[in-house]
Amino acid sequence: MRERQASQGAGPARDFEAFVAGAAGRLLHTATLLTAEAPHDNPRARRLLTHALAHTYACWDRMRGEDPYDLARQCLAVRFARGAWHRYGALGRARPHPGSPLALLAPQQRLILVLRLYEGVGEEQTAALLGLPTERVHAVCDRATATLLHPPRGPAPAVTGPKVVPS
Repeated sequence: MRERQASQGAGPARDFEAFVAGAAGRLLHTATLLTAEAPHDNPRARRLLTHALAHTYACWDRMRGEDPYDLARQCLAVRFARGAWHRYGALGRARPHPGSPLALLAPQQRLILVLRLYEGVGEEQTAALLGLPTERVHAVCDRATATLLHPPRGPAPAVTGPKVVPS
C-alpha cells in the first residue's frame, strides 16, 4: 500500500520539477526586473522566486487545468507588491541598484510595467490582480514608459574655467 502511495506521489513531484526546470529562469528574470537588482546579484529576486515556487508547489495538487506559470507569476507580483507597499509606501522607492534603468521607477510603476510589457498581462487582468481601476493601470504604465524613454536629468556638471599650468 505504501509503495503505491509513494508511486502516486512521484507523478506530481516529477511534474512540478519539470515545471520548475522550464519556468524558473523566466520567473527569476521577472523577479529581478521587479526588484531592479543586477542579474548576477539578486538576493531579493531569488527570495521572491523561492516563495512563489513554494506557494505553487503547495497548490499543485489542487490545480485543475490552471496554468502553474500564471499562479507563480501572480504570487511573485502579489508578494512584491505587499513588500514594496509595506516598506516604501505605494509610490515610495527602494534603494536603487546602479545600472538598472528600472531603478528609476517606483515599485508600483515597475510592477505594472513588468506585468504589462514583459509578461504580456492585459490591463484588466493587471488591474484585477492589484485591485486597481483599469484607468489607473493604464496611466501608471504610460507614466513609467515615459520615464524610461525620457529619464530625468541630473544636475548639470559644474563649468570651470581653463586650467592654467605653470611652466
